[in-house]
Amino acid sequence: MTPHWLEEPGAPVTAVVDGLPDAVAAADWIDTHRDALRGVLTRHGALYLRGLPVSDAADFALVRDALFAERAKYQEKATPRSDFGDDVFSSTDLPPAQAIRMHNENSYTLTFPGLLLFGCLTAPTEGGATPVADVRRVLDRLPADLVDRFRRHGWSLVRNYAEHISLDWRTAFATDSRADVERYCAANAIDVTWGDDDTLRTRQVRSATVRHPRTGEEVWFNHVAFWSEWALDPDIRDVLVGEFGGDGLPFNTAFGDGTPLTPEDVAVLDAAYEHATVRRAWQPGDLLLVDNVRTAHGRDPFRGDRKIVVAMGEPVALADCTPSLPVPAPALAGRA
Repeated sequence: MTPHWLEEPGAPVTAVVDGLPDAVAAADWIDTHRDALRGVLTRHGALYLRGLPVSDAADFALVRDALFAERAKYQEKATPRSDFGDDVFSSTDLPPAQAIRMHNENSYTLTFPGLLLFGCLTAPTEGGATPVADVRRVLDRLPADLVDRFRRHGWSLVRNYAEHISLDWRTAFATDSRADVERYCAANAIDVTWGDDDTLRTRQVRSATVRHPRTGEEVWFNHVAFWSEWALDPDIRDVLVGEFGGDGLPFNTAFGDGTPLTPEDVAVLDAAYEHATVRRAWQPGDLLLVDNVRTAHGRDPFRGDRKIVVAMGEPVALADCTPSLPVPAPALAGRA
């Protein structure tokens, strides 16, 4: 069965497949056409599959296993997700009115998923698309002097783990043991500071650009704008700063040398993402396959029920992506 291809301005390339009876047949079809689908993904960075009979998490897991040669772990958790079992999760459990900014999944870890697969089980009545952006185009759109600063210094991420302002450290690191957290952070070049009331503060520096492990193309690969304090709603930022101080925000980013970002820096990044962003409204059964190194993704606000599941696959090591900074050495863990 040959798909019908849709290539439309402002939307990801889409393969429309009709007539398959069930998810087993869909997985068989994907297995047969995997090389061709991967070729399209290499050219475009993201690919919709429409018309497949995928109606629940079990169906989604079947087609995921036909697409992915290996599953990837979700590490250093940062947002609430529901776990449907078999390494299938909700995309993100955040309020419907809240947009999720563009980002590459787990860009702050030393190993991250090379592929993401999203699946629509319930489509919202309004909004709720999963936009994608070619981060080669994002990089090309940014001012040369700003990119040069990020190439030289990288970017830093500070996280404060506390029950009432973000995920607590037990949820984020999937352990109840401080020693386990310290071992993980030492192995992954993350500085650790334990605070009062069972809180944790971490800091890590990562490259802002990398090269795609297969094509060698340089891409903008980070969470710099996503977690900047200037990405927060101004009223929410004022409340958080007033309550916890500037160093107590759940997340914040800066240049890797510690120089703060300005609101103008973040506005420039946002504009570059917007210029490169395309989207397609979800329909039940839709799949979206994303090359996570080549393509950023986000979420539009929505109304109505929305159930989008996600799986991560084919892990990639930062060391294999020619990062602009040397892969960091292990950090000292357990600082008081």
